[in-house]
Amino acid sequence: MPQNDPKKIFNQACALGYDRQWAEMAPFRDAIHLLIRGIFLDLPQASRILCVGAGTGEETLYLAQQFPDFQFVAVEPSPHMLQICRTKAAKLGVVDRCEFHEDYLNTYSATQPFDAATSLLVSQFLLDRDARIDYFRQIAQRLRPGGLLVTSDLASDTNSAEYERLLQIWMRTLRSGGVAREATEKMRDAYQKDVGVLPPTEVAHMISTAGFTLPTCFYQAGLIHAWHAVRS
Repeated sequence: MPQNDPKKIFNQACALGYDRQWAEMAPFRDAIHLLIRGIFLDLPQASRILCVGAGTGEETLYLAQQFPDFQFVAVEPSPHMLQICRTKAAKLGVVDRCEFHEDYLNTYSATQPFDAATSLLVSQFLLDRDARIDYFRQIAQRLRPGGLLVTSDLASDTNSAEYERLLQIWMRTLRSGGVAREATEKMRDAYQKDVGVLPPTEVAHMISTAGFTLPTCFYQAGLIHAWHAVRS
């Protein structure tokens, strides 16, 4: 379990307003989704996809529409976030290809290995290094050999001058998208105490240590970095 329990953070009020709150930041999300589509393009037609920390289901439902024969398992500890994911899946007509697991990944027992997995802005909330590596290892254990991982997190060398400049740009971008200044100041503090913002090379090393090939960073915008790796 992460230090900040999503079951408590993403309560009903937060979950109901989550998509609306981040709507202005959708271009970041959409760009990653487009690149994931390319990464997954040559997977087997009836692939099984594991979506860890699925939230309200944005990447799960995007991929379900792009790949009509894929099957999905959405793992999400917040019942309120997962209910929104389930409702959206039903509205899109893809719910029959989705399984919903309301808990953490370590409680999910896969009956057969997955062809690919996504983990978007999740591992950054694991502040303990060993716990973060174990998180990636748990994903690897549920993938077939050669299975694909796409993961993203906030990443930067927080001791560098570049980080402070990036952080200023990031906070201004959030404010331009409607996030209140007070909220961005809280985020700035959270990045120091509650989010594991690490240098991109260190995150990549954690992923490879957990049973993957050395990952490729295929996307970077502001503080968001996304990597692609293959299960060893």
